[in-house]
Amino acid sequence: MQVDRPRRLVAEALGTCILVATVVGSGIMADRLTDDMALALLGNTLPTGAILVVLITILGPLSGAHFNPAVTLAFVLRREIEAGDAVSYTVVQVAGGICGALLAHAMFELPILQASTTVRTGAAQWLAEAVAAFGLVFTILAGLRFRGDAIPWLVGLYITAAYWFTASTSFANPAVAIARAFTDTFAGIRPTDLPGFIAAELIGAIVAVALAGWLLAEPRNTLETRPAE
Repeated sequence: MQVDRPRRLVAEALGTCILVATVVGSGIMADRLTDDMALALLGNTLPTGAILVVLITILGPLSGAHFNPAVTLAFVLRREIEAGDAVSYTVVQVAGGICGALLAHAMFELPILQASTTVRTGAAQWLAEAVAAFGLVFTILAGLRFRGDAIPWLVGLYITAAYWFTASTSFANPAVAIARAFTDTFAGIRPTDLPGFIAAELIGAIVAVALAGWLLAEPRNTLETRPAE
């Protein structure tokens, strides 16, 4: 399916906007409904995994459904997207994510403009983000190699799991991390903590591309030698 650049960029912005609105909005709702942190996290996790399945299914044919600068970087490294398009993707992903956070605030009648005060920093958090981004990118690349039709479910299920097995609750996405700095709610991250998260996410993506390039490579065909006649 051939899609022109403006529609691809709108798809990336819209998808990231809805993704962040879901992350932030479900976090607000979960926080309001329970004082139990585990239940609140579960209430944040399930909608996020579910909306990813929907967004990748409906917008994937338009833009590839990156919604994530780390994923876009992975495809740049694989030479599957031009650098100029990648920059444009990243800009609209970040802008769409911020709009999603503001939209969530409006839906829950909260102050529209906020800055997070939630501290998320330290070596363990950065390692968790590198692992989360590595796993996400590797899941996408392996899905493309073996089961392209299953990628929406693979990504949705991976993020659902990664919310629980990573210490950082798996941001795994620089655009989402930046957007979450604009909300002082359950999902927020203090702006000063962003550099460590973003660096770890990009490193995780780069390692995933490197490993996938070797592990998932097509096997070389070996020519059988015929016996001399």
